[in-house]
Parts: sequence; structure tokens; C-alpha cells
Amino acid sequence: MFFLILNVSFDFYYMTNFKELHIWQRSHQFVLEIYFITKSFPKDELFGLTSQMRRSAASIPTNIAEGFGRNSDAEINRFLVISQGSAAELEYQIILSKDLNYISTETFDKLNLEITEIRKMLNSFAQKVRQRIRE
Repeated sequence: MFFLILNVSFDFYYMTNFKELHIWQRSHQFVLEIYFITKSFPKDELFGLTSQMRRSAASIPTNIAEGFGRNSDAEINRFLVISQGSAAELEYQIILSKDLNYISTETFDKLNLEITEIRKMLNSFAQKVRQRIRE
């Protein structure tokens, strides 16, 4: 199980549900991957790095959903900023996992590539929302 990529446009004018957003779908799949990978972390990390990574990962699609549910571009933007922060936090935690030898270099490369892509998508989506706010 590694990253189901769904192809949905960023045009959210006509979307009725956050689940239609490509960034939400992709980040949700990434949460599932993080949960799967952290199952193999040492048990003494259950309330440490394992929990932090799961919370950071889940925060990304959670905040996208919450922002989308607020029905205002300013609110969507605010929650996208929170998602961006969670993605940056998770990126560091992935690096830490590799440095602690909890994940292989191959797994690190895949996770790092995916979080980088998610961060780019969040940035692009936030720019579109901010542009819409200015119009």
C-alpha cells in the first residue's frame, strides 16, 4: 500500500465536499501510510514519536476538511496555513525517524518525496485561495 494518487482539480468553486479535493485525498492516503509505518516503531515510542507523527499527519487532511467546512475563503486559507505547519512538522519527524534508524533509507526517500509533494500542493492551493480572496 503506497500512495493512491487521485486526479481531482483544484477548482473548488463547485465542490460540495472536501473529499473531492485532490490534496485532501492525497494527504489522507499519506496518513494511512504513516499509521502503517509507525506500527513497526519501538513500543517505547508509542507516546513519543509514533504519536507525534500520527497527529501531525492526521492534522493535514483534518485542517483541510475543517477549513473547507467554514465556507469562507479566509477560513479555508487559515486552516491551510495550519496544514502547512503540520506538514513541515511531519517532514522533520520523518527525518528524525530515519536518523533514529526506525525507517530504512528507501522508506525515508518515499516518505520524504510524498511529504514534499503534499507541501507543494498545499502551497499551490493556498496561493489559489489567497488569489481568490484578493479578487
